[in-house]
Amino acid sequence: MPSSVIFRAIANQIADFTPISLGEMDGVKLMDRVDVKYLIPLALMPELLQQLQDSYRVLEVEECRLCPYKTLYYDTPNLDLYKAHQNGARNRYKIRARDYVQSDLSFFEIKFKNNKGRTKKTRIRQSQIIPTLGEVQADFLKKTTEKVCPEGLKGVIWVNYHRITLVNKTSAERLTIDLNLTFQQGVQLKQYPELVIAEVKQEKANASPFIELMRQYRLKEGGISKYCFGMISLYHHIKQNTFKQHLRKVSKIIAQHEHLSTNHLATHYREFSVNRQAVG
Repeated sequence: MPSSVIFRAIANQIADFTPISLGEMDGVKLMDRVDVKYLIPLALMPELLQQLQDSYRVLEVEECRLCPYKTLYYDTPNLDLYKAHQNGARNRYKIRARDYVQSDLSFFEIKFKNNKGRTKKTRIRQSQIIPTLGEVQADFLKKTTEKVCPEGLKGVIWVNYHRITLVNKTSAERLTIDLNLTFQQGVQLKQYPELVIAEVKQEKANASPFIELMRQYRLKEGGISKYCFGMISLYHHIKQNTFKQHLRKVSKIIAQHEHLSTNHLATHYREFSVNRQAVG
């Protein structure tokens, strides 16, 4: 089954969710949180969304529920921020600029993951994404942390995708579902249309309808940072030992997608044939 057909099925599923606006989401910004990632085959998403409808609302911005995001990640010439992830540093940063295209918002963002597994995000508004840090962004970085020097930071990779944002109806939980993942640097381009990255974000680890659903489908937690995933997809010369297990998991998920797509297509063809014979 082509990915375009599955995307339409996903769009149809989220159309049935109760919407939530950006203003209503103020109570679940979760700028200081714990998060858990999952890798999911795209072909499974329509089925999963159908089962999540009673538990979550969907973010709607300008009548759009499958929203485009454009993100530029910054690093040093020696890729020190990437290397901190590769080397398993317990306290590490990501520096990025992100355009929330549908809402016409752009932010410069600093993400810090500490040795207790918590993620803290700080950000400021900006007019647009720029390839190197401007004075405003550099000053904000200096005020936020002394661990990362703004001098020399430059954009090293674009990470773009479409996102569905779900908000738990009864607790402080956000679930982001990223589809149509695309990495780009200059003329280099790598796309993963068969893969979905989902992330549960909570103030502290609590029960979650989505996590319970993942257990039912035997999909184990554990994903790869989109930044690191993009880097090892395009920068083939860099050390990536830490991420080999993640790459094996990505290959497994893509194979599951292809298997599910083939089975769905065969089922669709059989149903079509039966209906055609009945009409005939």
